[in-house]
Parts: sequence; structure tokens; C-alpha cells
Amino acid sequence: MRVRLIFSLKNKGSYLPFHHQYILAQFLKGLIVKGGKEEFYNYHYFNFSGLKGQTKISRSGLHYYSSLVTLVLAAESEEFMDYILEQVFSMSKVELGNLILTPEYTEIEVEPTLEPHNKFVCISPLVLITPAFNEETGKRFINPDTDEFSDLLYESTLTRMEKSGWYTPEQMESFFKFQVVPDMVYVNRLKEQQKKFARIYSVYDMDVKYEVRGYTLPFTLYAAPEVQDFVFKCGLGAFTHKGFGMLDLANHPSGERTKTYKFKREGFVPYRSTERHRENVAPKDKDSEENDD
Repeated sequence: MRVRLIFSLKNKGSYLPFHHQYILAQFLKGLIVKGGKEEFYNYHYFNFSGLKGQTKISRSGLHYYSSLVTLVLAAESEEFMDYILEQVFSMSKVELGNLILTPEYTEIEVEPTLEPHNKFVCISPLVLITPAFNEETGKRFINPDTDEFSDLLYESTLTRMEKSGWYTPEQMESFFKFQVVPDMVYVNRLKEQQKKFARIYSVYDMDVKYEVRGYTLPFTLYAAPEVQDFVFKCGLGAFTHKGFGMLDLANHPSGERTKTYKFKREGFVPYRSTERHRENVAPKDKDSEENDD
């Protein structure tokens, strides 16, 4: 399941660093410990996005100017999801970096029907390698248009799926079809514009700081529907429980994308835009009037 957690922003113009996944990861880890359920202390089958809202860039980072900001949370377990949200809504104020937020309401995303191949976009950076302490391998650049890029994602995904215990040995053996095909038109366009699709990010694990390379690019994934569903809910690549490798469909089917979920601050009414129809009221020019006669 994928849930959107919407906060109101109390100090517009405040900022987060450009690469703020570690701040969100620390916040969510604090919530997990705060709730006191030890069975969730080392639960890794969840994922989350960066903080979404109307932003402007400065040297300090991303300045948020929208009244509401959104964090997308995903997990296989509804019990875990509700556990996290219960902790969030027990707080009247949340501080993330310089931002002061109030949790307002939640929406659940309508689950799409995933095909054997789907085009995804990264809504948080995709990390390929889990580095060991005091080594540089996590920062190594790997060209997305290579077998190694796809192979590393295949190995990490199948390892996580096997550790989950959700699939039979027969199912695991059937998941051998797997290929990540990046949108190289997009990648080459960024290169031409001298923009980056791969950067170095900081990750903290067991109080140890690691530096890893993360990729943000569209790609098509060819894999079994069960594999597609797993990465859509639990993330793709390494450090997914730290907020890396969250995906979204590049093209959503038509229809309603979200529904109201059960968590909401009392008294808050979410703003919903009404459907409007534009009427052309510009005066016709003389030529048009003559042609109409």
C-alpha cells in the first residue's frame, strides 16, 4: 500500500537540504522507536519519497512555499503503515530541518494494475551498491545503459524478496526474467544540458555515515508482476528503508488516483479544487466578425 501523508507548513520559506533523505529517515526511525513495538524496530520492507511541495532553490537548499507538503509512504504491511501514522498524528508539531509542520490528513493511492513491463520514474534516488565501512565502492559510477546496472538491481531485489519469506522457492525460481532499460534519450538530454542524473548522497546506518551514488532517471522494468509489485511497494535497489529507490509510474491510468485514508487531524478540511469550464470572452476582431456574416 502507498499512502500520502499531508502536512501543513507553518513557516513558509523555510528550507531543507537538497539531499534530505537522511533527515526523513531519522524522523521515521524515531517514530518507530517511539511507538514501542519492538517487532518493527528492524522492519525494512517500507519506502518513502522526498518531501514534495512548491519549492525554490537557493544555496541553502530547497525552500518550501506551498501551504501543504506531502510525504509518500509505502509498505507491504498495513499494520506497519498504521503504526507509523499513529505516531505521526499523536504529534501536534513536527520539525524537519528548518520546517515546522503539522500533520493534517492522509490519502491512500489507488493500486494500479502492473504489467510485465512498466515505465517508472524515481521519486527518490536509486542506489545500486551497499558499501562496506571505510570503502569507496558505493560512490562508483555505473552507466545505466549496461548489464551491470541491471544485474545489481536484480541481485538486490531477489535477495530482499527471498528474505521477506513471502514467496515460495518455486516462485523465486520463476523470477529470473529481469531487465532495467533506462530512458537514454532523457539521460543524454541531461548530459547535453550539463545537468546531473547521478549524485553522491549521505546515508546513516547504525550511526555510521556512508556515501553512495544515487541515480534519478526514468526506466522501463521488465519483470514478473510479483517483482513489479514488490519494488512498487518496497522500493528498488539498496537502502530502500532509508528512503532511496522509491518509484512511481511514468504514466498513470485515467481515473481517480487517491482515496481518503483513515488518519486526519480533527477539524481539518482538505481543499479540493472544483471542476471549472473556461469561457472565451475575448472580443472578436473585425475580420472574424466580417467572416461570420
